[in-house]
Amino acid sequence: MYPEHLVAPMRLELVNNGFTELFSVSEVEKALSENTSALVVVNSVCGCAAGNARPGVVASLKNSKKPDKLYTVFAGVDKEATDAARSRMSPFPPSSPSIALFINGELVHMIERHHIEGRPSTLISENLIEAYNQFC
Repeated sequence: MYPEHLVAPMRLELVNNGFTELFSVSEVEKALSENTSALVVVNSVCGCAAGNARPGVVASLKNSKKPDKLYTVFAGVDKEATDAARSRMSPFPPSSPSIALFINGELVHMIERHHIEGRPSTLISENLIEAYNQFC
């Protein structure tokens, strides 16, 4: 577990851009059982989350089409919520950071860590925008 004072700024980067944090299994289940579009970011303390994933996700939200709901769980901190979110991302193996788009509770688009690491945030944003335009 990472200390809260370390992860707080990383949490706020998404929360300040409209994301709701999910801390429990029941919150994840409730969020992903709604008949709506939902983006779930598995946040992380790693450098690719800071330099690529979070900035890419935030930039993607400037698109005219975007998910109705924005959620985040924090790997290495909110274990139960993260495990619950990852269980809904099957068949993809657990990775963090990662980004998943759900429509009516069904996974329709997934960006795994190996799609994030070493890639610019603009590429992540473009990937998400294409998914939003297709599914939202």
